[in-house]
Amino acid sequence: MSAADIVPTTGLPAVEVHDLTVAYRSNPVLWDVDLRIPEGRLVAIVGPNGAGKSTLLKTVLGQVRQTTGWVQVFGETYATRRSWVGYVPQRESVDWDFPTLALDVVTMGLYGRIGWLRRPGKRHREIALACLERLGIGHLAKRQISQLSGGQQQRVFLARALAQDARLYLMDEPLAGVDATTEKAIMQILRDLREEGRTVVVVHHDLQSVPEYFDNVVLLNMRLVAAGPVDEVFTDENLQRTYGGRSTILTRAADAMFASKATRKE
Repeated sequence: MSAADIVPTTGLPAVEVHDLTVAYRSNPVLWDVDLRIPEGRLVAIVGPNGAGKSTLLKTVLGQVRQTTGWVQVFGETYATRRSWVGYVPQRESVDWDFPTLALDVVTMGLYGRIGWLRRPGKRHREIALACLERLGIGHLAKRQISQLSGGQQQRVFLARALAQDARLYLMDEPLAGVDATTEKAIMQILRDLREEGRTVVVVHHDLQSVPEYFDNVVLLNMRLVAAGPVDEVFTDENLQRTYGGRSTILTRAADAMFASKATRKE
């Protein structure tokens, strides 16, 4: 990575929400959330099913309207900063039977620059292919998206996000259901983005890998339980408050954190 690849910092939080409440048909999903996500960090959002993790991302993206409060992206509304944000949805929310090629899916990430009424040119397709190659699947560019494995499909959508050349990436469980090789490849890309000064926010379900993978963590269960550096807030006490009681997996996650800290000290 050259100096030209490093994104200048803004000095502003990548994401800030204040007094955020979101409800579906009068049923609260997020309640009175205040949160600041610092720029240039790799951040996990964790919590039990129904905790509002995906809703938080969709609210930042303007896909869900908040009942109260406000959301800012680098100090502005999402509408103003739209071109600064890339998004990777859950695999389950995508119609994988739609007849389109992997290369075309990635090229969609460039429409913000191309314009929706213009056809992508040779240069745009070269950029899209380079993004697929960065994920190790350039050879699948002409393959129908429905013919790819789950891990390959996930890599395609991550390549589409890379094509957007965003400052902030919001990813909804990008590691869910992928094999170990794909998980390793995706995490390397996310670390590379962080090293370039970009901010990556990931809804994540595997507590044991949080200390190894992430700089910061947001613990959420409708309300914000805690947020900050993993070493400070990813504690057994906070995990119990988030998940409603002690369990074997929470203990293993806490043990993994302390083992990771001990290894770094050595």
